[in-house]
Order: sequence, then structure tokens, then C-alpha cells
Amino acid sequence: MKRDDLDRIYQKYMKDVYRYLYSLCRDHHMTEDILQETFYRAYLHLENCKDDQVKPWLFRVAYHAFIDAKRKNKRTIIQDIGFFNTLSQPSTLEKQVMEQERWDELKLAIDELPEQQKQAILLYEFHQMSYQEASDLMKVGLSHFKILLFRARQKLRQQKGKGGSE
Repeated sequence: MKRDDLDRIYQKYMKDVYRYLYSLCRDHHMTEDILQETFYRAYLHLENCKDDQVKPWLFRVAYHAFIDAKRKNKRTIIQDIGFFNTLSQPSTLEKQVMEQERWDELKLAIDELPEQQKQAILLYEFHQMSYQEASDLMKVGLSHFKILLFRARQKLRQQKGKGGSE
């Protein structure tokens, strides 16, 4: 792959990588910084990526940039939930309030998951990666990834049962 392709890759995957990073750190400014670092690293190592593996490779680069930033800052502060607000557009105020409450509950439940389970659910459910792509990105075996995803879903269902009245 040529470095000239970086602009095309940026245009195609920037929003996906941004949403992924934002779902990890919940801070718009930190997300922008890590996104910039991700594409800088991608520029430096673009020749190491195969054409058919660009998205998983970018997510892996983004995750490592996130971990580096997290280590540097020593803590992550959850401040903005705007990401979850933009995912649905209910037509009435009542529906909008109900949806907002559901997203808030889901966000809190996901944040309470162990780190690997959180990664698994975010990569598979929110970023539509295949089992194989997500397991490769997390550097775990396919069967271990499926177990992490199963346990994450199970914990989310338990949380819904405890706090939900549906």
C-alpha cells in the first residue's frame, strides 16, 4: 500500500475510528488527539498493512494509541455522552427522553464491564467487526473472543434485569 492512499483511507474510515475511540474514552478532545495520533502512526507504518485489512489494522492502531494516552494521563474522565445521543432520532419528546434514558443505562452498564469484555462488545456490536477481525485486534483467540462477547452480553442482560422495569 502506498502512502498516497492515506488520504483515501482517512476519508473512508475517519468517522468509524473516531466513534470507536470516543466510545472508549468519552472525551471529545481526547478522542480528537488520539485520532490524530492514530493517523500519524498509520502514515508511518502504512506499508505494513494489507489492502483488505485496513479497517481492523486502523482499529488496532487506534486502540494502541488509546492505551498509550490512557497510560500517559493515568486516568480517563467520562464527561460527555453526546455520542449516544446522536445514535437515534426519536420523533417525539417522550420517545426522545425514553431513548436517552436507555442509552444512558447502556453506557453505564458497558462502562462497568471488565476491559476485555467492554472491548469485545464495542468492536462487535457497535463497530460491526467480524468475530475474526475483533479477536485479531484484541490479540485473543477466536473462541476466547466469543466467550468474552457472551459474558459481556450476559452481564448487560443482568444489569438490565436489575435496573430496568421493562
